[in-house]
Amino acid sequence: MSTDTTASVSTHILDTSVGRPAGGVAVHLSARPGREAGWRRLGGSATDADGRCGDLPALPEGTTHVRLDFAVEPYFDARDAEGRADARQDAPADRDGGTGAFFPEVVVTFAVVPGEHYHVPLLLSPFGYSVYRGS
Repeated sequence: MSTDTTASVSTHILDTSVGRPAGGVAVHLSARPGREAGWRRLGGSATDADGRCGDLPALPEGTTHVRLDFAVEPYFDARDAEGRADARQDAPADRDGGTGAFFPEVVVTFAVVPGEHYHVPLLLSPFGYSVYRGS
């Protein structure tokens, strides 16, 4: 929950290639108190069956920048192991012997101001992603 002196962050992931939430994706939250400051890893969570992270750690007072690290490669590996031929049809692993995820991780960095809540959804597919400030 944000206060007048802190901001708060939430996220969710939708796998647009199958039209469903992406459950089980590890998400790590880091923050820094200025553009030139070093990142401090605050902790993490994993998306639930609805693709949501409901328990990301609170941001410390003075946070100006936030980074969300999404570990999407294990999600695609697990999804593809379930035998969904449509998900594997043109996957990079089938083309060049690599992993099934073109982007094995997604890192999103954004600026925050105290008192605001930031919901940052990730729209994900094996070959691309998009993020935006949600509500």
